[in-house]
Amino acid sequence: MAGKHAEASDDRAFLLVVDESEELHVALSFACRRAKSTGCRVALLYIMEPGGFHHWMAVGDLMEKEHRAEAEERLKELSAKVLEWTGSMPVLYIREGSVRDELLKLIDEEPSISGLILGAGTGPKGPGPLVTALGKMSGRLRVPLTIVPGSLDEEQIKRLI
Repeated sequence: MAGKHAEASDDRAFLLVVDESEELHVALSFACRRAKSTGCRVALLYIMEPGGFHHWMAVGDLMEKEHRAEAEERLKELSAKVLEWTGSMPVLYIREGSVRDELLKLIDEEPSISGLILGAGTGPKGPGPLVTALGKMSGRLRVPLTIVPGSLDEEQIKRLI
């Protein structure tokens, strides 16, 4: 029975936005456990925000190439964790633009995305700008939004799944 469930939902994916925050690791652990238990995949989205060097074309091109290489390296690192934790490679996306706008576009364009999982910051600045913005507009998303508290540890995550 579990095999049939996994086959039926093979094309569904839980999407995470890749950044450098501590709460990403908690959200990634949660997403991997959830994906494995439901037969879904994990999808990782890295968004490169445009730089301000359009008037210096050569500098802008070099910075874009460096940023792209950083994005690919970060996704490679996280993909290894996803593979280890779920047994399957994640779906990878790299986009350039506003984080919120590109995220919303991808969710609208990609029918396989069945949920968005974000980690909430625990510091004095609040849950983070993306969590705050999307929380206010979650009724407009076509997929469920899961906000994972950044303070959860592995044992707490295990009990939730």
